[in-house]
Amino acid sequence: MDYYHIPADELGKGARLPILKLTSSGEVFYELASEMCRIIREHNEQEKDTVLILPVGPVGQYPIFVRLINRERLSLRRCWFFNMDEYLDDHDRWIDEKSPLSFRGFMNREVYGKIDPELLMNPERRVFPNPADPKRMDALIDELGGVDAAFGGVGITGHLAFNEPQEGLTPEEFACLGTRTIDIRPETRATNCVGDLGGALEDMPRRAVTVGMRQILGAQHLRLAVFRDWHRAVCRRTAYGEVTAAFPATLAQRHPDALLYVNDIAAHAAY
Repeated sequence: MDYYHIPADELGKGARLPILKLTSSGEVFYELASEMCRIIREHNEQEKDTVLILPVGPVGQYPIFVRLINRERLSLRRCWFFNMDEYLDDHDRWIDEKSPLSFRGFMNREVYGKIDPELLMNPERRVFPNPADPKRMDALIDELGGVDAAFGGVGITGHLAFNEPQEGLTPEEFACLGTRTIDIRPETRATNCVGDLGGALEDMPRRAVTVGMRQILGAQHLRLAVFRDWHRAVCRRTAYGEVTAAFPATLAQRHPDALLYVNDIAAHAAY
């Protein structure tokens, strides 16, 4: 595809999804963290709850977020944090929280465990999709009036959260999918095992539970980030490619307030 050859200095021109080019991964992560804080701060001032969908991948924004929260004494008491997904074992149960792959373990150690307890929301406001009752997450989001902002990365297959491609669906059908358990694509397992398990492919989970595309695309604001070598192709297809369930991130092109953060590495032409 011609869009894979777009040079860095022209990236964003004619894109169907707005792109913000930044000079480093650090700047990408800072933008994510500062946007999270901005929304929370504004809602606190208005005495409103804040409802966010958050990833574990990317994670570079969280040390910055924790530092800003503690330094500014920014209360999370009125926040609801919905994490996007979690790996499952072969019996469709959450993997052990002690596993290095566990997203629940990461959030408890690196986010909730490092924020001043006086600033934290109650535990029931820290929500992960539950494979035993996946639709409960959707119902709770609906009860709260929807999502203020969804943050995330884009996977090698174009997946948002673990919403892997479903080529047999129209974009409209795919956009309506709710929280559910899914099979993880071989491409995703291979890519993730390189960074998370040193290439130990046989130890990568094959199943996951994921928040739905309906919840992600229904957020008032959608902020996506790319920063790896292989994101050079991913960000171009996301912003310039045909909208299709075969590459889920392309559905962000139809979102009224979506933005794709791109660092200097991902900005280079794919080939």
